[in-house]
Amino acid sequence: MAVEERAQAAEERAQAEEERAQAAEERAQAAEERAQASEERAQAAEHRLQAAEQPAHAAEERAEAAEERAEAAEERAQAAERRLQAVAERAQAAEERAQAAERRPQAAEERTHAAADRRLQAAEKRAEAAKERSQAAVRRLQVAEERAQAADRRLQAAMPISPLMKRRLQSRVAEKVADVQQKHKETLRVQTETLRVNTILINEKVKIFQLVNLYTEVTVISTVRDRTLAEHELLAKGRDHEEWREKHRRRELEKIRTDQLFQSSFSQRKSKSGSSAAVSGVAGIGKTTLVQKIVYDWATGKIYPHFQFVFSFKFRDLNAINCKINLRNLILDLYPYFGDILRDLWKHPEGLLFIFDGLDEFKDSIDFADNRRNTEPQYMCTDPEDWCEVSDIVYSLIQHKLLPGCSVLVTSRPTALHLLEKAEINIWAEIMGFVGEERKEYFNKFFEDQAVAAAVFKHVEENEILYTMCFNPFHCCILGLSLGPFFIQRDRKQQRVPKTITQLYSCYIYNILKNDGREIKSPRDVLLKIGEMAFTGVSEKKIVFRNGDLIKYNLQPSQFLSGFMMELLERDDSAQSVVYTFPHLTIQEFVAALAQFLTPDPGDIRKLLREAHSKEDGRFEIFLRFVVGLSSSQSARPLEEFLGPFLHQTICRVIEWVKKEVEGQIGKTYSKTAKRDLLNTFHYLFESQDETLALVSVGSVERLTFSGLRLTPIDCAVLSHVIGLCDTIKELNLEDCSIHCEGLQRLGPALYKCQVLRLGRNKLGDSGVKPLSAALRNPDCKIQELRLWDNDLTNSCTKDLSSALSANRSLTGLNLGNNKLGDSGVKLLSPALRNPNCKIQELELWDNDLTASCTEDLVSALSTNLSLTVLHLGNNKLGDSGVKLLSAALRNPDCKIQELRLYNIGLTDSCTDDLVSALSANRSLTDLNLGSNSFTDRSAPALRSLIQTCRSLEWIGLWRNRFSQNGKNQMKSLQGTRQRLIVGV
Repeated sequence: MAVEERAQAAEERAQAEEERAQAAEERAQAAEERAQASEERAQAAEHRLQAAEQPAHAAEERAEAAEERAEAAEERAQAAERRLQAVAERAQAAEERAQAAERRPQAAEERTHAAADRRLQAAEKRAEAAKERSQAAVRRLQVAEERAQAADRRLQAAMPISPLMKRRLQSRVAEKVADVQQKHKETLRVQTETLRVNTILINEKVKIFQLVNLYTEVTVISTVRDRTLAEHELLAKGRDHEEWREKHRRRELEKIRTDQLFQSSFSQRKSKSGSSAAVSGVAGIGKTTLVQKIVYDWATGKIYPHFQFVFSFKFRDLNAINCKINLRNLILDLYPYFGDILRDLWKHPEGLLFIFDGLDEFKDSIDFADNRRNTEPQYMCTDPEDWCEVSDIVYSLIQHKLLPGCSVLVTSRPTALHLLEKAEINIWAEIMGFVGEERKEYFNKFFEDQAVAAAVFKHVEENEILYTMCFNPFHCCILGLSLGPFFIQRDRKQQRVPKTITQLYSCYIYNILKNDGREIKSPRDVLLKIGEMAFTGVSEKKIVFRNGDLIKYNLQPSQFLSGFMMELLERDDSAQSVVYTFPHLTIQEFVAALAQFLTPDPGDIRKLLREAHSKEDGRFEIFLRFVVGLSSSQSARPLEEFLGPFLHQTICRVIEWVKKEVEGQIGKTYSKTAKRDLLNTFHYLFESQDETLALVSVGSVERLTFSGLRLTPIDCAVLSHVIGLCDTIKELNLEDCSIHCEGLQRLGPALYKCQVLRLGRNKLGDSGVKPLSAALRNPDCKIQELRLWDNDLTNSCTKDLSSALSANRSLTGLNLGNNKLGDSGVKLLSPALRNPNCKIQELELWDNDLTASCTEDLVSALSTNLSLTVLHLGNNKLGDSGVKLLSAALRNPDCKIQELRLYNIGLTDSCTDDLVSALSANRSLTDLNLGSNSFTDRSAPALRSLIQTCRSLEWIGLWRNRFSQNGKNQMKSLQGTRQRLIVGV
């Protein structure tokens, strides 16, 4: 019976809504009639003005009256729109109450279901009809408003305005604009002068800083790098900072200050219709804070004096607008004090700056490559008074079709940057985050106690994983909130300080539970529901949750929930548009991972892990790391204090899955995808901190290759951890991995264990030689082959390298090709090569700017080092004189050279006799490369003699010399005269 009564009540409320909608319609019709009457009176006035000229003062009064009537018509239209929204909300409320009635006990539902359902459907139909009538009334009111405005314009056009009156009107407008500008600046100053940071403290949920006190300059560079984010944004890139510093040193990139964004020197294309700038950056890097700082600095008169007004919008707020709107009302919704002054601002668009923050969060897609937007009027917005979709307004502003001459700033995460590829963007910039000392500066500002700040930063700096995270301001904030309690004077528990990302976030959640968990009976159940909702969001790439999502997972807004999620008002004037979001995507991913250990029925967790791991877009990458990390007791123990024990079955299955993944991937790294998969699995091992699991999984690995895969410093730290647990490793191939010096420093502790170390083409620079030298000096060093070709090395590193080579007893092969060591570098290396304990058998110095000046040092080394069997000196400028000196060492009966490469070193016929004389007596030479020199037929007899007399020679390269065809034939004819002999001409 109660259900039937509530259904009846819902029907009555729907009837009342219908009556109120009818009343709204009648009021709208009356407004229309009044607007019609206004138009008729305007027409009559126009006729009278044609007959006789009225005093200018009276005309001014009528113009003001017409303006007031137009404003009144607009206010009535806005009121009708608000009434429409109220009708829709009440209808929705009726529907929700009816749905609630359906959820009552089954017995009552069976008695009244049919009747209540019919009444509910009828109520819904009447509410929908009322809504449609209200919408029609709003449309008629808009038409009436437009007609009244047209009448106002005709009235103004009919009135003669004297020059004196015109100047008086212009003066009044200028005064009004100045007053509004002052009010606008004060409003923006108040809105932006503080920075709110969500904390994990029960007595201080939000910590408020003065923006000028906490704000730390982030590095913004004048380009957007071509990066396809197939991996998670958290993994982007402390290493990029080293690359930026190097390019900045070479003046290939410029750092941009916030007041320089719209300078023409940074513009990639010139435009007479205004500037559009795009600033990109990964999540948490500081895009929104940068926008806040720009707005604050403009409001306080520090930057951009040429902009008369700045309007800032967040795409997250614009998502709440589900109807057509014009730019005028879009501004008035946020800044109602502008009123009709906007019409005057439209006349000077060059003084306007529009900021749109967070393109990646916009619900609508803006296709700048859609040609229809340039040809079909319904897709364009050229008048700030035109009603259209929000996406059309944004598109038209950026493309300079709306208010040409204005400036636009758009921010976005890299994942949405492709949307702007075809846009009229003439300034591109990227936020790199904190570089160098900026990280330390942030912690000094974050903590009032500088001793705590120093202790936290020291711990972060010593932990390669945490330090690399610190390029991102949000990660710095998480670190500050999580690590601070460990370093306060009264409670120093530094032995428990987090070392992995999972441990860090576990600590963060632990503090929330510690402060808020006691207010509810079962934090485990509530956190499970939050985690299930978070997992759905990760699966669907969803970061904003609404009331419907909370209802679906039986969640209620509470102080406990607010510890994990932030409430956001999508519109300031509507309490019904509250949405929820996690403070950061990584927190959402951690809670989603945590839910897997709290559910009483885990289902097939291995299937879930396999499917998540198979996604190639990176959406589950950090989620999986958290899942494996939470299988470790070190990460789980603090949380179990409040949530109870983690499901043992899930822990075992997660560990089994990781073990199986490693075993299936080891030795199968033939493709880049396979290499990335193996690297991700190593990250899982690192997060688990389970040495037993790691030893079982990789303890017997002999070869690891990640060549061609771009590695971050975090990746290198993880590799170092894995290699450190492996005693059988023989070869590590990291060629062309862009690891740079910072990555090599992370690898440093494990390098000495590898027998073959391939590090070519990594831009290590001279500073990168230091960690390598430390590995070579290690008494337990096992490195036998070290390949450092194409690493930007100069003579500055050779002294340190020479010292390490002198102490090393294992190295037999050293490739330093394609660097810039020069003659002075070889001179510094030669003492190590002359060392009697030196065991180097293969030395590659090709393409190193060497000349004949270094050959004396090489000859000295060759005369002493009798173990050398391979010498590559190609692509240098040794010339005939250099080879004549070298021949003396090659003539030594004890010389064991087997492979000699002298291609493209400037040889002519002048050195042939010396070279042939030295090599003819050699009994070990098997490979000789003399290609790309200037030998002619004059050298042919001597070279033929060398080929015939040097019985050990199996291959000789003579191509790209100056032999005639006859000379080539003479050489070629010797091929086959001896078994396995190959002559290349």
